[in-house]
Amino acid sequence: MDAKVTWKGKLAFEAIADTGRTIMLDSSADPKGFGPAPMELIAMSMAGCTAMDVISILEKKKQDVTNFEVKVHAERAEDYPKVYTRAELIYEVTGRELDESAVLRAIELSVQKYCPVHAMLSQVFPISQRYVIFEDEGNGVRRQVAEGTYMAE
Repeated sequence: MDAKVTWKGKLAFEAIADTGRTIMLDSSADPKGFGPAPMELIAMSMAGCTAMDVISILEKKKQDVTNFEVKVHAERAEDYPKVYTRAELIYEVTGRELDESAVLRAIELSVQKYCPVHAMLSQVFPISQRYVIFEDEGNGVRRQVAEGTYMAE
């Protein structure tokens, strides 16, 4: 894989991968910047990678998922270079009659086998996983039916 970043002014850069896909990066203090800062992008990449795995697995398991989010809470060192020191992934799965064991298995396969971002980052700092399952009751209403943690063996 090859990639490059091109300076667009101040602390903004356009990143492009050899696939042609682009994203803007911005480390300015302006909350309305052009894109995420590099460290934000790392956390978002991990969430996106595992989310793509999990939803793909749940679809193959014929789970009726109506909404799905993966949130990341990451802690950073106080001193420069302010690396991540730990992270928690929170999987929120909403659907109809979801099988908790299918959700757990999807998370397990993602973090143990498929997600290269998780595999790489877990070599550097601890990453925990928590899940919350909601029953979709229609009209935007959901009811929590299960929650727990995934513990790698």
